[in-house]
Amino acid sequence: MSWFTKLRSSLTRSRESLAAVEELALARRPLDREFYDELEEILIAADFGVPTAEKIITGLKVVQHQELWGRSDQAIARFKKDVQRFLTLPNAGLTIGPKPSVVLVVGVNGSGKTTTIGKLATLLRAQGKRVMVVAADTFRAAAAEQLEIWAQRSGAEFVRGREGADPSSVVFDGMAAAKARGVDVVLVDTAGRLQTKTNLMEELKKMRRIIERETGTAPQETLLVVDGTTGQNAISQAKLFHEATKLTGVVVTKLDSTAKGGVLVAIVDNLVVPIKFIGLGETADALQPFDPAQFTDALFERVPAST
Repeated sequence: MSWFTKLRSSLTRSRESLAAVEELALARRPLDREFYDELEEILIAADFGVPTAEKIITGLKVVQHQELWGRSDQAIARFKKDVQRFLTLPNAGLTIGPKPSVVLVVGVNGSGKTTTIGKLATLLRAQGKRVMVVAADTFRAAAAEQLEIWAQRSGAEFVRGREGADPSSVVFDGMAAAKARGVDVVLVDTAGRLQTKTNLMEELKKMRRIIERETGTAPQETLLVVDGTTGQNAISQAKLFHEATKLTGVVVTKLDSTAKGGVLVAIVDNLVVPIKFIGLGETADALQPFDPAQFTDALFERVPAST
């Protein structure tokens, strides 16, 4: 099964939640207030979120007056282009700098963060990179053990500290080991606790300072892993982490479950950072670089274009 086929299959629920959009297009209705209200309700139900849905509707109305549209199929065709445009941002690929290039990975527990790091290690090893995984989530022994298994599978090197140790000390040890061993890419796991924003911010800031001091530069990437099935809660998590440490990209996991694809549009709209990878399952090859055009094609039913 090709990646696109898997992606399209995983977005079945998303397409169902947006099926009414296709019905609006086929109806060729006039572009009145009732049409726009109905479209906005569909988008909110599909996890686009109220602010993003309102922004899309406002933009459609502006272009309607500029291009003198009269029918719903014209508005929906433009809407689909807008979705792809929303999702297309610069620097969408994984940035790898001079070695050791550091990728700091953040996210709440249960988001798929540890598994994502293992899959990223596998992808980078397949590209011939020498990879090190640093288990800086010292509050969950299971996280370090799971990471160690992924490191062994992928052939990545592994650094961990004792349970309950200062996470920054583990990062320090990891940076020293990476420099000594000539590692190309270091993937740093972090704790997913959200009890207090202040603690989270200070912990991440300290890790970043150590990385910058020991490598001479800030992390090349700070990736947020979010569970696509959590809907609008994923957006609130993303905002919190973006405040705590400037994100460079997002990884959306578990799109193979009950997720609605609209949340990806909302995340990009709220953070203005690209989605770099999406995950469709548990296997190592189930994490792939995000392609906005491919995702948009998979998100909507293939309805013949109107003339």
